[in-house]
Amino acid sequence: MKKLGLTLGKFAPLHKGHQYMIETALREVDELIVVIYETTVTPIPLQVRAGWIRKLYPSVRVVEAWDGPDGYSDDREHEIREEQYILGLLKGEQVTNFYSSEFYGKHMSLALGAVDRRVDEARGQVPVSATMVRSDPYRYRHFVSDLVYRDLIVKVVFVGAMSTGKSTLTEALAKRHGTAFASEYGRDYWTEHQVDRRIGLEAFDEIAAGHIEREEQALLEANRYLFVDTNAITTYMFALDYHGRAPELLTRIALENAQRYDLFFLCDDDIPYDDTWDRSGDQKRHVFHKQIIGDLKERRIPYITLRGTLEERMRTVDEVLEAFEPYGNYFGALRRGTKA
Repeated sequence: MKKLGLTLGKFAPLHKGHQYMIETALREVDELIVVIYETTVTPIPLQVRAGWIRKLYPSVRVVEAWDGPDGYSDDREHEIREEQYILGLLKGEQVTNFYSSEFYGKHMSLALGAVDRRVDEARGQVPVSATMVRSDPYRYRHFVSDLVYRDLIVKVVFVGAMSTGKSTLTEALAKRHGTAFASEYGRDYWTEHQVDRRIGLEAFDEIAAGHIEREEQALLEANRYLFVDTNAITTYMFALDYHGRAPELLTRIALENAQRYDLFFLCDDDIPYDDTWDRSGDQKRHVFHKQIIGDLKERRIPYITLRGTLEERMRTVDEVLEAFEPYGNYFGALRRGTKA
């Protein structure tokens, strides 16, 4: 007889205790179904939480339960609603093993006619809960996979022309918030490889890939926020400026960048120009600033402009972060005067 396993939960977020249970089940059954509930306990959408399991465990059958029973209770009425809902999802499929690490294992296994397989109910193997991770992801970082952790971090990028304060602002905010930052890879690359202040077209693909790699490394060290100095969209604009076109990989990454970050800040060109050897003059800065604004508008990317001194810009960023909720509708909330 085929062994069919089932487990369910919010996975808000998925942590290594959940993974221990899933991996235990995968060793014991022929097929595993994971039902993931929609929930209000986390702003992370159901599709994202389901995506974690699909990527980590491709053989698992993931079911997104958008209309599942709300709440968490040992009240018998709630238990009956949950049992009926799960039986409805299964459409007659016979589950042989029900996996959990909670009290609901008893009533669900009885309803399913399945083995009540409790895994690490005392949290002895993996001493963590989703509530703990939600309360302080950085503290419990070692209980969360890299794939999941990067989605718990608010990614903030600063774009703008040369000499608009992006690097200074990025580092200062990271220090203030006790977190990591990703410096501009393209500037480092250009300094090392430029010849007569120029680099080849193919080099822009290397810059785009290198910057993403730098960001990904910083994400895993970040605490709540990651502050990013420049991104592939600005690199794309530099490629157009240098060569009149952009290479294929850079173009694709620039398109993807519209969804990569939670918040875009545009550093204005209202501060004094720092005329270093590697820059092309203040007039060039003003023109490039206009071009970046035009590109952001063309891509339909909402952005917030930062003006004034370093402290004034940091204060604006902090005010936005205070009102911002990950995966929330920040700009819609501004119109309503509420938190996103």
